[in-house]
Amino acid sequence: MQRRHFLIMMLMSALWLHTPAIAHHGWTGGETIELTGVITAARLGNPHGELTLDVEGDTWTVEVGQPWRNERAGLGDGDLAEGVELRISGEHAGERLLKAEQLWIGDQHHVLYPGRI
Repeated sequence: MQRRHFLIMMLMSALWLHTPAIAHHGWTGGETIELTGVITAARLGNPHGELTLDVEGDTWTVEVGQPWRNERAGLGDGDLAEGVELRISGEHAGERLLKAEQLWIGDQHHVLYPGRI
């Protein structure tokens, strides 16, 4: 009985190790769209920043880069804060969800993911 239990556990472990990981991260190959709106809330940090954007009365969630990626793109303190108007291009990743690839604040262009544009 112990041997059978051990073999079942080993088989389950082997199957678990060979199961592909599913995460909420990554790019799904969605349509590239562009939005213009005003930031109504911002949470910046790891694993990525998240903005709430008012786009003509509709609320959108926009995922931006990790802090180091935002900084590398030239974004500084206050650039992604409440009240800032911006234009964003990126992957439409779900209902009112956009994964930002590049954005414009005024005439300043910031590229978060150079390999995706």
